[in-house]
Amino acid sequence: MDSRIVFMGTPDFAGPSLIHLAEDFKIAGVITQPDRPSGRGRKLVPSAVKDIAIKLGLEIFQPENANTDTALQKIQNWKPDLICVAAYGQILKSSLLDLPPFGCINVHASLLPRWRGASPINAAIQHGDSHSGVTIMKMSPGLDDGPILAQESTEILQEETAGSLSDRLAELGGNLLRVTIPLYINGKITPQIQDSSSATYAPQLKKSDGELKFEQNAETLARTVRAFSPWPGTYTYWKEARLIIHQAQAISVTSPGVGVFTVYNGCPAIGTGAGILVLNQLQLSGKKKVTGPAFLNGNPNWMEH
Repeated sequence: MDSRIVFMGTPDFAGPSLIHLAEDFKIAGVITQPDRPSGRGRKLVPSAVKDIAIKLGLEIFQPENANTDTALQKIQNWKPDLICVAAYGQILKSSLLDLPPFGCINVHASLLPRWRGASPINAAIQHGDSHSGVTIMKMSPGLDDGPILAQESTEILQEETAGSLSDRLAELGGNLLRVTIPLYINGKITPQIQDSSSATYAPQLKKSDGELKFEQNAETLARTVRAFSPWPGTYTYWKEARLIIHQAQAISVTSPGVGVFTVYNGCPAIGTGAGILVLNQLQLSGKKKVTGPAFLNGNPNWMEH
């Protein structure tokens, strides 16, 4: 198509959307977050989208704030017919949303109106949803409340983590975006207003959200471990050291008590409000990640908490 598109996105999730768009459309420019310091050396690292844009030979713009007059002028100069957004990382104001003739459309990683907000993938797994999916919506100034242009659903697999589901939804979203844009621009889609009365919200996660609360039942805790993998991660404390839990499973046996350390089938386990949480892969702060049996071999005093 001849339509000129500006793409806005930042993390890995946005990558497939940019790749698919570049195959079918004229990408006038790519907007992504500024390079951020990362790792122990605090070296500046480009976003996943910037890496892809460089490989595709696209013009890149990295404003601290995309809503400033300077940023708006830059985008205006690109003369976009449409702006496509996928996990960009900033709230966009009306002045930007109304800039292109066809407005801005967004790839959101949930079946809206369920899980509006910053962490929909984590929320779907944590709350035991059977399905997740992607929504292409026309953006409005509110939080993920714009009219829906297209949706596609996928089953959440039994041992799915936020990382694996994000990868699947990113690909699903990129494909759906590519199919939806020509239909939308040619007036073949009737945008569907969201039912806000059934909306749920997934707020931004913090590192501290990963501390497990063993008053909850084992099933909820096991889902939280998967929902917070790879970020923010889940943890508890053992002998005053942080114990990161990478993989765990819920077992429906009588709990020895909330937060009581025990052993189950050669693996470390912890009592919960109902059942026990078996730790299959874990990591003591400053040490390497190990399997549950390997951890017990190296820490025979596990239950002397």
